[in-house]
Amino acid sequence: MPVKIRLQRHGKKGKPFYWIIAADSRAKRDGKYLEKIGVYNPNTNPATIELDVDGAVKWLQNGAQPTDTARAILSYKGVLLKKHLAAGVKKGALTEEEAEKKFQAWLEEKEGKIDAKKENLTKEQEAEKAKALEAEKAANAKREAEAKAAQEETAATDENYEGAAVTEGSEPEANVEKEVATETAEEAATEEKKDA
Repeated sequence: MPVKIRLQRHGKKGKPFYWIIAADSRAKRDGKYLEKIGVYNPNTNPATIELDVDGAVKWLQNGAQPTDTARAILSYKGVLLKKHLAAGVKKGALTEEEAEKKFQAWLEEKEGKIDAKKENLTKEQEAEKAKALEAEKAANAKREAEAKAAQEETAATDENYEGAAVTEGSEPEANVEKEVATETAEEAATEEKKDA
C-alpha cells in the first residue's frame, strides 16, 4: 500500500487550515487516514506549524512519499534533516549525540530566524499604525481649520447682513414716513376740494 504524507483541508470557506497526515495514496483528500502527524495554519503570519517530528521521520523511513507542499513543510520544520542525520547514524558516520547536537543547533538557528521575522512584522505593523495615526491627526487638524474658517465666514456674512439691514431699514422707514405724510397731505387737499 503506497503511503503519502499530505495535507487534509479543514476550516471554513476562505479560512482554511490543514492537518498533516499519513494516508493511503488512493484515499480521498479529506477521507480516511492512517495517522495525523501535525497541523498547518496558513492564516497567521508567519504560518503556524505544529508537527510530530519523530512520527514524520518514522513514516519517511518506512517509505512514505510527501507531496510537494508537505515536503516543503517537513523541510521547514527539520524533518528531512533529522531523517538524513538518522541515516548517517545508521551508517556509522555519526553518533546519536552528534546528530542530536547538529539538529538542535539547526533548530536554534531556525527559531532565531523566525523570531527575527516576527519582530520585523511587529515593527512594520507599529510603523503603519503610527503613520495612520499621524495621517488621521493631520486630517483632523485640516477639518478643524476648515470648520473654523467656515464659522468665521458665516459670522462675517451675518454681521454684514445685519449692518446692511440696519442701514437699509432706516431708509425704508423714512420713505414710508414720507409716503404717509404725502398721502395725508393729498387726502387733506381732496377733502378741501370736496368741501368747497
